[in-house]
Amino acid sequence: MPKSAYTPPADLTPDSRPTSPAVVRAVQVLDAIAASATPLTLADLTRLTGAPKSSLHGMCDTLAQLQLLKRLPSGAMALGPHVMGWVNAFLAQTQITEEFRALWSQTDAFHDATVTLSTLEGAEVVYLACQNGDRPLGVTFRIGMRLPAPYTATGKAMLSTLPSADVRRLFADGLPAPLTRASVGSAAALATELEQVRAAGYSIDNGQMREGMTCFGAPVFDAQQTRAAGAIAVSYLSSEIDAATGERIGRQVRALADQLSARLGAAPR
Repeated sequence: MPKSAYTPPADLTPDSRPTSPAVVRAVQVLDAIAASATPLTLADLTRLTGAPKSSLHGMCDTLAQLQLLKRLPSGAMALGPHVMGWVNAFLAQTQITEEFRALWSQTDAFHDATVTLSTLEGAEVVYLACQNGDRPLGVTFRIGMRLPAPYTATGKAMLSTLPSADVRRLFADGLPAPLTRASVGSAAALATELEQVRAAGYSIDNGQMREGMTCFGAPVFDAQQTRAAGAIAVSYLSSEIDAATGERIGRQVRALADQLSARLGAAPR
C-alpha cells in the first residue's frame, strides 16, 4: 500500500462549510495524490478520502480529461501536467510581487504617486501590489482588484507583448463594456494603440479607466517568457500631465519596469 502524508481535513463548522462538496472532494483527491510518494489506485483514494468508490471513479475520469491527473498503465494515478501551469503561475506571481516590494524599498522613483503592479488573466488585469499616493484620483487600487485590460495602462502594456493574432482571438467577440467615454472603442483601435506601445516602450491610459486620471505603464519580463510576466503603472491627475511631462514619466516607468525585469532574470531588452 503506498505511503501518503495526506490527512483528511477535520470537520468544518457550519459557518465555514463549503457550498460545493464536489469541488472539496476533487481537492481532497488531488491533495492525497500530491502527498503520496507513489501513484495511488482508486482503492487507495477511497480509503484515504472516505468517498464512495463509484463517485471517485467518475471524478477521477474528469480530472484526467482535464489533465489534472494522469492514469498510468497500471491503473494508478499521479498528478497531471496541467497542475504545473498553476504552479508556474503561482511562483511567478509570488516572485514578481516580492521583487517589486524589494525594488520599491530601494528606489526614490514615484514615491509621490500611485504605483501598481498587475498581471494579465485572460482579458483582465489583476492587481498584485499597490502603493496608493496622496493624489485624489477618485479610485483606490486594491490587491486582487480586476479591471478590463484594454482600458488600463498595465493591461495595454502586457497586451502589447502578445502576438497580434492572440490579441484578436482574445477580443474576437468584442471589447468589454467601456469604463469611460474615453475607453478605446474597438478591437481595431486597440490594435493601433498596442502598436504605439510597442514603438514607445510604454503605454498610456488617458482617462480610459477613470476620467481625470492618466496612467503610464510598462511591461515586466522574467527569464523564461517572451510575453510579459506583469506590468507596472503610475497614475496622475490628468491636469498635471502635458506632453513633455508625459514623455518623461513614460521613460521613467519604462526604466523602473526594466529594473524589476532584471531582478526577475530577464535579459536587457
